[in-house]
Amino acid sequence: MQPPLAGLTRRNLARELTAGVTLLAIAIPLNIGYAQIAGLPPTAGLYALIVPTVVYALVVSSRQLVASPDAAAAALVASSIGGLAAAGSADYATLAMAQAIICGIMFVLLSVLKLGFLANFLSKPILVGFVGGLALDILVSQIAKMLGVGIDSGGEFVEKVVGLVTGLGTINLVSLAISVVSVAILLGGRRLLPVVPWALVVLLLSTIAVMIADLDDAGVDVLGEVPAGPPALTWPMLDWSMWLVLIPSAMALTLVTTAEGLLVSRSYGEKRGYPTSPNRDLLAFGLGNIAAGASASFAVGSSTSRTAAMDQSGSRTQLPSLVLAAGTLLLLLFGTALLADIPSPAIGAIVGVAILPLLGIREFVGLWRQDRFEFVVGAACFLVTLFIGAIPGILVAFVLALINLAKRAANPAIDVLEAGGEPTDSLLEEAPRGAVTAPGVIVVRLAAPLFFANSAVFGDAVKRAVGAAESAGHGPVRHVVIDMEAVTDLDVTGAETFEALLEWLGQHDIELSFSRVRPVAKARLDRLDLLGDARIFDTNRAAITALTEDDGAAVEKG
Repeated sequence: MQPPLAGLTRRNLARELTAGVTLLAIAIPLNIGYAQIAGLPPTAGLYALIVPTVVYALVVSSRQLVASPDAAAAALVASSIGGLAAAGSADYATLAMAQAIICGIMFVLLSVLKLGFLANFLSKPILVGFVGGLALDILVSQIAKMLGVGIDSGGEFVEKVVGLVTGLGTINLVSLAISVVSVAILLGGRRLLPVVPWALVVLLLSTIAVMIADLDDAGVDVLGEVPAGPPALTWPMLDWSMWLVLIPSAMALTLVTTAEGLLVSRSYGEKRGYPTSPNRDLLAFGLGNIAAGASASFAVGSSTSRTAAMDQSGSRTQLPSLVLAAGTLLLLLFGTALLADIPSPAIGAIVGVAILPLLGIREFVGLWRQDRFEFVVGAACFLVTLFIGAIPGILVAFVLALINLAKRAANPAIDVLEAGGEPTDSLLEEAPRGAVTAPGVIVVRLAAPLFFANSAVFGDAVKRAVGAAESAGHGPVRHVVIDMEAVTDLDVTGAETFEALLEWLGQHDIELSFSRVRPVAKARLDRLDLLGDARIFDTNRAAITALTEDDGAAVEKG
C-alpha cells in the first residue's frame, strides 16, 4: 500500500505547490458554478474542496486523480432532488447531503466486495451518451444565465428550451456583453497561454467591472453574499422513506463515477509508471463522499479536466489537492466578501465552456464511423437522459449494455480450420464455401464459452459446415473435431446442444472428437456426461493425422 503523498520529494516540492495554486484558481470558479447547477448555494461547492478533498487525497492510490463535484454529478443532483424539494431550500440541501452519504456507502461496499467490475457495463458509447445528455441540459441553463434570461433551472429540458426561447425578448445586453467577452477570453486565452488559469482571470475582471460600473444596478445578476467560515460537521436528518427514495439516484452517481474514475486513474497510472489499486480508489471515493455529506456539500466524483490540467503542469502527487483545500479554507475564512459581486453571466460562461467537451460531438462522429450499432446505443442514452431524465437514462444504459453484450455473445467466431490451424471459412457467413481441414475431416473452432446465447448458433454452424463440405464435392465427412482451446465453460443449454449434435452426427455416421480441451472444460464435459467414447487430442494436427490414418487403415482392411 502506497503512503499518502507518494512520489513527493524535495526536488518536485516547488512544482507541486505551484500546481496546487493553479488547481485552486481552476476549481473555485468551477465549483461555484457546479453548486448553482445542482441547485445549491456556492458554499456547497466550496465545502467540497476542503474536508472531502483532504480525505480523498490521503486515501486514494492514484497520485494524480482530482476528486470534486463535476458537471454531470451536479446535473444528476438537480434532476433527482428537484422533484423532492425546492432548489435552494434547507430541505433540498439536506437531501443533497444524504445523497452524497448514500453514494459514499455504496463506494465502500463496492470496494470491500470488490465489485468495481460492475462499472464495466457502462461502455464508452453509454458514457458518452449519458454525460452528453446531462451536458446539453446544463448548457441550456448556462446560456440563459449568460443572456440574463430567467428560466426554471430545475425544470425539464423541453421546459428550459421553451423558457429560453420565449424569454429572448428580455435579454440583458450588459449580461450578454460580459458573456461574450468572457467566452472570448476563455477560448482565446486557452490557445495562446494554456497554463494561465483563465477562468480566474475572467472572474476577477468581470467582478472588477461590476464593482466599478455598478453593473448590478443595470440588471446584471451577481452571486450575492457568501457566508464566511469553515464547513460545520453535521448529519442530514431525514425519514427513512426519504433515504430510500434517494438510493436510485445515488446508485447512478456511484456507477458513473466508478466507471469514469477508475478508467482515468488507471490510464494516468500506466502513463506515468506508478501502480494503482481500484479497490483503494473506490474506498477513497466512498470516504470522500461521506465527508461531503457530513460537511454540507454534495456528491463528489472524479474531475477528468482538472486531472489533465495537473498532469500538464507536471504534478505527480496529491499535494495540489491539499493546497486546494488549504486555499479554499482561507478564502472562506477571510475572502468571502470578494465573491459577492461575481456576475452570474461570467459564471455561466466559465461552466458553459468547461462542459462543451462533455457534449461528446467528436466522440459521436467517431462512433458513427466505427460502429453504427454503438452509435445507436450512445444516441439512445443521450436522448433518454435529455428528454426523460437521468435515472431512466442510466437504466436504459444498462439495458442497452446487456443487449450489446448478448448480441456479441450470440454471434461468436466459429471457423473451419486448415491443417495448420488457420481458419479457412467463417461459419457465420450465409453461404460457406464448404472448406474441409483434411479429406473426410472438419476441425471447427468456437472462440467463446458455449452457453445459452450461442449454443444454437454453434450447433447449426457445425451442421451447415458438414452439408457445405459434402455438397462442394469433398466427399463424405467422417469426422468432426471441435477445437476447444477458447471454450472456457459451457452451461446446461450448451450441453443439450452438444447432445443434439451428437445424435445428429451419429445419424450421419460422423464421429465427434475434441482437441486442445482445457482442464476446466474437460471437467465440465465429464460432469455433463458429454465425452462418452469421443477421443481427445492434444493438438489439431494430431487429431487430423490420427483420424486420416484410421480412415486409411479402414480402407485397406476393407
